[in-house]
Amino acid sequence: MSRGKNVLPEAGPTSSRPARGWLKRAIAGVAAVAVIGVCAFAALAWRPAIPEAPTPDASSFSPVLIQQGSRLAAAGFCASCHSVAGGKPLAGGYAMKTGFGTIYSTNISPDRETGIGTWSEEAFLRAMHEGVARDGSHLFPAFPYDHFTKLSNADVHALYAYIMTQPPVHAENHPNEMPFPLGFRPLQAGWKLLFFHPARYEPQADQSPLWNRGAYLAESLSHCSACHTPRGPLGEELKGRLYQGAAVDGWFAPPLTADNPSPVPWTSAELSDYLTRGMSRYHGPAAGPMAPVAHELGMLDPEDQKALVTYVESLGGGDARADHTAVAVKTALAADAQDSSRISDAGGRLFVSACASCHYNRTPDVNPVRPELGLNSPVFLDDPSNLIRVILYGISAKEGAGGIVMPGFARGMSDEDVASIAVYLRNTRTDKKPWPDLAKQIATIRAAGPGEIR
Repeated sequence: MSRGKNVLPEAGPTSSRPARGWLKRAIAGVAAVAVIGVCAFAALAWRPAIPEAPTPDASSFSPVLIQQGSRLAAAGFCASCHSVAGGKPLAGGYAMKTGFGTIYSTNISPDRETGIGTWSEEAFLRAMHEGVARDGSHLFPAFPYDHFTKLSNADVHALYAYIMTQPPVHAENHPNEMPFPLGFRPLQAGWKLLFFHPARYEPQADQSPLWNRGAYLAESLSHCSACHTPRGPLGEELKGRLYQGAAVDGWFAPPLTADNPSPVPWTSAELSDYLTRGMSRYHGPAAGPMAPVAHELGMLDPEDQKALVTYVESLGGGDARADHTAVAVKTALAADAQDSSRISDAGGRLFVSACASCHYNRTPDVNPVRPELGLNSPVFLDDPSNLIRVILYGISAKEGAGGIVMPGFARGMSDEDVASIAVYLRNTRTDKKPWPDLAKQIATIRAAGPGEIR
């Protein structure tokens, strides 16, 4: 028995050795795969730094090239994104709140210490086409290199000439506010692998040269879909829902497709006024993030403006529905003139006392400086953010059409007052469903404040 007892304890460990050996090999295999994966990702993510270069002398660029770059910079909204209210152009610091934290635009003036004055044209071209900074770090797609990659080398050259001949501004870059590991730049290589396809714009043979020029501007420099297209969980544009509208900077960028709910179609004439002058007769003024866009697009050559309008109009086919305009205007004006609830309804009474004196129109047409709210997208959108913001914070002289101001009522009206007016307009001017959680959204927007007016 004693011998049996000696044998039994020895049998257990001996029988487990193959299992332990298999486990060790499995762990070693997993570790090896992980190491290989990390090394492969590091190789994918690594990009070499490009040496510093002397800041080009302004005389090395022709005035014609610099002027061309100036117009291209306007089309790309360079100053709008890389400046803050009251700050110097191109000095950076504009806060972009995303689902991944707050990203601040950088100083792209030709300052050698805090800007890009040490960047060669090769480094600038790589940043525009590949989203990689001079030091080899990956740029966040808040800088829309996924659109800028479509730019021709010639246009990047003109942009470089313009930026490098602007006054240098010594301004340190504001650090981004992103939780770990979202701010870890090498991870952007993975994002690029999934969603970034570097390539120049390819004209469509079945479209006119004017349409292709507009598509080139909209899809590359002006990156219109970056605001007007919903995004997925990783911040990528959902290409299957291109231009169907999206939330941006606390506002809602309406659909540019035929799904836009405004009763009046976005015809070429309406788009031309709105995109280049900041005001259309039937859709009202450009406000919020769209205001500086309209102002900068107004600096383009007339032919480029026409091309951009041609392309954007084609997204929604507004010209083909132009005959709807007269009916929609007549319907809206009749609804306003025959509205009897403005006396019996609390929201209607508030509208009469605070809004009706400016938003007053009668047949046969609409006065463009008196926006008809029965035609405006904000009243018809499923998202009430735009209407709430305009009621609370108004429209400044810097926005919309020059010199026309709408006062904000954040101080004089309670959340209940704002909700009452919004509900009144929704009920009497549209056939749309009521907005859910309206009071909560008004409180959230009030708490966030008016934001930066640029």
